Amino acid sequence: MWKKLKSWFGKPMFGPKSYAKRRPVEVPDDERIAIIERSSIQVSRGVFYSTIIIITSFLPVFLLSGQEGKLFHPLAWTKTFILLVDAFLVITLAPVMLSIFMKGRFKDDHANPINRVLERVYEPVIRWVMRWRKTTIAINLLALAISVPMLMSLGSEFMPPLDEQSILFMPVTLPDISNAEVKRILQVQDKIIKSVPEVDEVLGKAGRASTATDNSPISMIETIIKLKPKAQWRAGLTKRDLINELDAKLQIPGVVNGWTQPIINRINMLSTGIRTDVGIKVHGQSLDSIYAVSEQVKAALQGIPGINDLYVEPVTGGKYLTVDVNREALGRYGLSVDDVNGVVESAIGGSPIGQTIEGRRRFSINVRLAQDYRNSVERIRRIPIATAAFGTIPLSAVATIKFENGPPMISSDNALLRGAVMFNVRDRDLGSTVQEAIAKVDQNMKLPNGYFLEWSGQYENLIRGQRTLLIIAPVVLIVIFLSLYLAFGSAREAFLSLITIPFALIGGAYMVYFYGVNLSVAVAVGFIALFGIAVETGVVMVIYLNDAMKQLVARQGNSRDTISRDDLREAVINGAAKRLRPKIMTVSVALFGLVPVLWAAGVGSDVMLPIVLPMIGGVLTSSTHILLVTPLIFLLTKEYELRKFGKLDVLAASH
Repeated sequence: MWKKLKSWFGKPMFGPKSYAKRRPVEVPDDERIAIIERSSIQVSRGVFYSTIIIITSFLPVFLLSGQEGKLFHPLAWTKTFILLVDAFLVITLAPVMLSIFMKGRFKDDHANPINRVLERVYEPVIRWVMRWRKTTIAINLLALAISVPMLMSLGSEFMPPLDEQSILFMPVTLPDISNAEVKRILQVQDKIIKSVPEVDEVLGKAGRASTATDNSPISMIETIIKLKPKAQWRAGLTKRDLINELDAKLQIPGVVNGWTQPIINRINMLSTGIRTDVGIKVHGQSLDSIYAVSEQVKAALQGIPGINDLYVEPVTGGKYLTVDVNREALGRYGLSVDDVNGVVESAIGGSPIGQTIEGRRRFSINVRLAQDYRNSVERIRRIPIATAAFGTIPLSAVATIKFENGPPMISSDNALLRGAVMFNVRDRDLGSTVQEAIAKVDQNMKLPNGYFLEWSGQYENLIRGQRTLLIIAPVVLIVIFLSLYLAFGSAREAFLSLITIPFALIGGAYMVYFYGVNLSVAVAVGFIALFGIAVETGVVMVIYLNDAMKQLVARQGNSRDTISRDDLREAVINGAAKRLRPKIMTVSVALFGLVPVLWAAGVGSDVMLPIVLPMIGGVLTSSTHILLVTPLIFLLTKEYELRKFGKLDVLAASH
C-alpha cells in the first residue's frame, strides 16, 4: 500500500530528505516584490484580455430585441459591469494585494500533493497525445462531426416555457351564447376543476372586464387556476399530466378548450394579438370569405402531431336584435323615430334617472324593464309605447323586431379585415410543428386573389430571434478574434486560442441533446457565454506555452541547428504542465458556479437550465481540448516554423 502511494504521489512526502527539498523558504522583501512584479507582468495582460474577451463576446446580446431583449439585457448589463470592474482590479488591486498578503516563508509547487497528483496524471496523457498526433486530432474532429447532426436534430422554440405555478384555462364557445348559458357553463367548469386535488383556487370570468382595454366577447371564458405546492401533488404527476387530465374532464359539447398561463398569455396578446402559442392570421376583404378560408386552414391542420386546442376565431355567427321602424305606422300614431328609440333604449338598455352620492363617490341610477319582460323577442314586441291619441300600443305596431346574423367582432390589421386560426403546441417542439403545418397548408390550399396568410404568435418571435442570432454569431466570433489579436499581437496565436470554440460546441451540444432541451434564444445565450469562457482558458494555456518557448530559445538559441524536435516537444510538454493547477482552477471555478443550477427548483429554474447546459458541457470539452489538443497544435505550428524559417517566432512572455 505504501509503495502504491509513493508511486502515485511521486517522491515520499515525509522524511528528512524530502522535507529538506520542500521545506518553506524565506524570501527577502526586495526579491519577493520583484517576483510578484514579474509574475504580474507575465499573466496580467493575458488575464486582462481574457476578461475583456468575455465582456465583448457577450455584448452582441444587446442586439436582442422584443421579449428576449427584455429578458436578457439585465443579465448582459450585470455581467458586463462586473467584468469591467474585474478587468480593472486584475491590473491594479490584485498585484498590490499579493504584495501585502504574500509574505513569510514559501513552499515549492511540488510540496502541494494536489499539484503532484495532477501532474502525475497529466504528463503521461500529454505524452501519449504528442506521440499519437493524428489519432488525437481525428478523435476530436470525429466528436465535432457527431455534434453537428445532434444539434440539427434538436427541436426549436422561441423561449423555454416558464412555469408560472398557475394555469389559465381559456375555452371558447359559440358567439351567440346567452348570458345565462355561459354562466351555467362557467360554474360547471369551475366545479370540475376544483375537484382535482392539485388545484388550490379557481376564479373564472366570462366576457370582458369593466375596462376599454379588454375586448373579450361573452363567448370567451378565462379561468385562472392556482395550484398547490408541488410537494402536495400526487406522486409522479407533472404539470403537463395535470393539464391533460383537466382537458379530458372538461370536454363539453360546443366548447373548444384552450390551455396557457396568465403572464405569457397577456404578453402574447399584447405583442402579437394572438392568445395561443401560434396563430394563422387570414387577411382579406370579406368576412364570409375569410371564415371559409379559415375553415380550410383548420381542416388542413387537423391530425398534425403536437397541435392542440385548434379552433377558428369566429368572424360570423353573432346575433343582433334589429328594430326596423315602420315610418307609415309612426305617422298614423303621431310618433317619431326618436320616440321609438327612446322607448327601446329605456326598456332594454336602461335610462339614467339620477345619481346617488356615497361620500366622495357618485353612482348613476339607471332604470329599465325587469328581466322577465325583455328576455325574448315576443316580450320585446309587447313593450308598451304611449301615444297622444291612441293610448298605449305595443312596440310591434310601429316596428319589426327580429334577430339577424352578423360578425360578433370585427378585427383588422393594417386596414385589412382579419380572421385567425389558433392552436397551442404540446408534446412537441414549436419549430418543427409549425414547419410541418406550413408545408401542409401550402400543399393543400390555394387562396383566392387578395387573400393571404400570416403566421404569428410565438412563431413570429421565434423567426425574429433566429434572424437576430444569425447576425450575432459572426459578430461574436469577429469580436473575440480581434480581442485575441490585440492580446497576442499575432494572428496565428489568436487563431490558436479561437479554435477552442468549435470544440467547446461539442460538450454543449452533447449536454443539450441528452437533456432533451429544444434550441431557443436561451440556449443561444448560453453558447455565447460559453465561447468567452472557453477562450479565456485557452489564453492562459498559450501564455505558458509561449513562455516555455522563450525559455527554450534563451537556453539553446533560436535556430534549427540548436533546437531538435525532441527539445521542442519537451519544451511544449513542460509549458503545458507548468502551472497546471491555475488552469484547472480556471475551469473548476466556472463549473462550481454553474453545476448547482442543474438541481435548482422553483420559478425561473426552467429558463436558467437551457442557458447553463451548453456552458457546463462546453467547459468540460473545451478544457480537455485546451489541455491536450492546444499543446499539440502549438507544437505542430512551431515545428512548421522551425522547418520552414529555420527559427521560432517567439512572442514576449509578458503576454
